[in-house]
Amino acid sequence: MAREPIGKLISHLHRQNQKKLVKQFVPYGIGSGGQHSFLKLILSRPGITQDQLTAELKFDKATTARSVKQLENSGYIERKDDPNDRRSHLLYPTPKAIDFFPVLQSILDEFNKSLVGHLTDEEVEQLHFLLQKISQNEE
Repeated sequence: MAREPIGKLISHLHRQNQKKLVKQFVPYGIGSGGQHSFLKLILSRPGITQDQLTAELKFDKATTARSVKQLENSGYIERKDDPNDRRSHLLYPTPKAIDFFPVLQSILDEFNKSLVGHLTDEEVEQLHFLLQKISQNEE
């Protein structure tokens, strides 16, 4: 029996997991497109620009723009003019986002635990090491 290609397995796992995460975030007004990833980065780096978000999270500009707009409409972030660049906006978390952060982190932590729950600690370390190695090779 032929083994599934690694790329296919990773892609399938990613799609499956995104569907699960979206279901958990919908009650909080956070949708698909990696919005939780954008919000988490904005919370950790207040004043980040959309271009910096795009580069750091490796999404395309259109996905970043849609996600930022949705997070803004949901009251999680606000844009402020960048005093150093008139064409750019700085993104800041709102008090709603700051209050939501422990919930966000808890959902992500529990999700990650369930993802590798059937693996030993050693297998988790090995998987983490190998995925980082693959990821660094692709950059």
